[in-house]
Amino acid sequence: MASIRDLKKDINYVLGDIIEAVYIIENSQQEENSKEGSAIIDKAIETFDTLIAQVNQKDVADRKEHLKAVRASLEKEATELIARLNKMG
Repeated sequence: MASIRDLKKDINYVLGDIIEAVYIIENSQQEENSKEGSAIIDKAIETFDTLIAQVNQKDVADRKEHLKAVRASLEKEATELIARLNKMG
């Protein structure tokens, strides 16, 4: 399995790219701070905080399975955010 550092980087990059995409779409539509864009950004930040807290959790029975679940959760949340992003653009 990939290292914890790599998982943290993946979380940061994936959610950061989603936030950046919101800004790009808003800029291309000349629509700054749209409600949907702000909601996507807020959800991405909330997801980031939650996932990083889960990665840093030390008191889990099976660390390897726990980190796999965190990665699966990242994929699920990112997919949902991208679907919302596609509706926006």
